[in-house]
Amino acid sequence: MNMIYCLNPDCLHPNPDNFKYCQKCGSKLVLTERYIPRSIKPSSPPSIQTPPPSRPSIQAQTPSSPSIQTQSFEFDTATITVISKSFLGIVKSYEINRSRRSGEFFTENLGNGVVLDMVKIPGGKFLMGSPENEPKRFENESPQHSVTIQPFFTGKFTITQAQWAAVAAFDKVKIDLNPDPSNFKGANRPVESVSWNHAVEFCARISQKTGKTYRLPSEAEWEYACRAGTTTPFYFGETLTTDLANYDGNYTYGSAPKGEYRKQTTDVGKFSANPFGLYDMCGNIWEWCQDEWHKNYDNAPADARVWLIKNDNPFRLLRGGSWYDFPGDCRSAYRNNLYPDLAYGTFGFRVVCGCGAARTL
Repeated sequence: MNMIYCLNPDCLHPNPDNFKYCQKCGSKLVLTERYIPRSIKPSSPPSIQTPPPSRPSIQAQTPSSPSIQTQSFEFDTATITVISKSFLGIVKSYEINRSRRSGEFFTENLGNGVVLDMVKIPGGKFLMGSPENEPKRFENESPQHSVTIQPFFTGKFTITQAQWAAVAAFDKVKIDLNPDPSNFKGANRPVESVSWNHAVEFCARISQKTGKTYRLPSEAEWEYACRAGTTTPFYFGETLTTDLANYDGNYTYGSAPKGEYRKQTTDVGKFSANPFGLYDMCGNIWEWCQDEWHKNYDNAPADARVWLIKNDNPFRLLRGGSWYDFPGDCRSAYRNNLYPDLAYGTFGFRVVCGCGAARTL
């Protein structure tokens, strides 16, 4: 049996490749060995003493975003409601209610027929983190705190393989990009097997090409965009089914039934959007955020800025869960963190862009 090492730097215990949590310390194992592309399989456990590679920076590469013209679009959202339960609390039936909403977006032309749709996210305030009574929560989701958000744009979908290939052909800023890194192939599937460093280079290239400021979202921006005004564990409601998101359906959250385990990514946009018109914020692929990892929200910024106060932890943030993960890991508040140079078949990203002087067509 193949083994996979725990990435907790205080543990590094070897585990069978079909385990999802470390037998010794209980830390989440990133990915079983059989799903790691050969080019990135580690030959030995990672060491926290090894300094990470230099990180590409986009700050000096991009001017302020120019005027952005938006247009309207319509989309379907979904909420799940439990209709009845057995005496053991197991769901016997549930109902998915769908509604029609509208939003604003602009389209970035990446060339050769490839485009990037960027949805306008309205400004506002929200409560970041999870309440103490939320099932399967972790202490690193505390304390809940109010955050004020300025309007911004973010990708309607995670970056697809077609979009990645288009931008990989743009002029290099700091590091090389493999134009086809993904394990699960498909032009409209999310790009995966990309590291935080790769994602930042992608943002630098598209910023340099377009003159707009593209970057990874701050963790607060990501959670605000994911929740889209909801306060439940998922933007779909109190529970989750595989009719609504791509995750390991062998496991359940709350009173939901078991479902399908697809064992791979799906095309972006396969499931209903959240109330802001964003797709796959829950499941399918983990999404890198710009922030450095902090073990809780003590002294977190209240204005959604990228949290880059230096600490002794080199990890970067991932949010949203993936096709491989438990439904509880797909909650709006769930936080994950890994080294910025790691690239696995569950890691992708979406980009954000400043509003500039936005105008509605």
